[in-house]
Amino acid sequence: MLWIGIILLVAAAGCLWGAARSQRKVHAMMAAETLSVPELLELQRISTELTGPGNLRKVCEVVGETVPAPVGMLRSELTGTDCVWYSTRVQRRYKHYDRDTDGDTRVSTRTETVSDMTSPHGWALLRDGHTIGVDHGGRRPDGAEQVLDRFEQAHDRQPAGVAGVLGALMGGDRDETIGYQHTEHVLRPGTRMYVLGEVDDRDGPLVIRPPRDSAVPFVLSTRTEEELTDSARGGQKIWAWIAAVAALVGVALIVLGIVF
Repeated sequence: MLWIGIILLVAAAGCLWGAARSQRKVHAMMAAETLSVPELLELQRISTELTGPGNLRKVCEVVGETVPAPVGMLRSELTGTDCVWYSTRVQRRYKHYDRDTDGDTRVSTRTETVSDMTSPHGWALLRDGHTIGVDHGGRRPDGAEQVLDRFEQAHDRQPAGVAGVLGALMGGDRDETIGYQHTEHVLRPGTRMYVLGEVDDRDGPLVIRPPRDSAVPFVLSTRTEEELTDSARGGQKIWAWIAAVAALVGVALIVLGIVF
């Protein structure tokens, strides 16, 4: 009971961290200004006059519709969907045969990622005839549309690779491919998007990207600010309740373990 109680206290601490993270996200969205592109362009002009070009840094919120970056419209890798951003993933599902020292064979189903690709280019947000670039920083936008979720059965279930063949021949560990899971997400042009990040002009044009201050959250979402804050508050309450229950049970089990 003592060890279970300690584990529950550690879990409670983790839940409190989750609640605090949700709270920070809500506070950051409430504190950040929502600025239009013309307002940001004016800030850029003032910054250039005062400190020279490339020195603007402003944490704020920007809302607009997605449009392609200067590189043009993209086509997703697996489905060929016209988009401004895409992410594809291929995972191999396989059976792993493991023979222990007693000669007994245990079979477990495992998954490994074969390919995980995100389009390298960002996109732009259009609002009232003006655009601002978006650097996604390798992150998947919240609410991106899933256009593919397909599992393909393997036609040849032979042990994978030289190691698998040798393992099968010697009666040791080996893998057997079951199939491959293909998933793909995209952002189509014209998708309404909310972005909380840091706007700068270090490359010349205005771009909003992950904040340099790690304490400030970076939010890319097709949901509205109100929907995001409601969701974060709900998550905060759930994490807090779980933390409280885990802490109470954990303390009780530790006391019981010490007494008895």
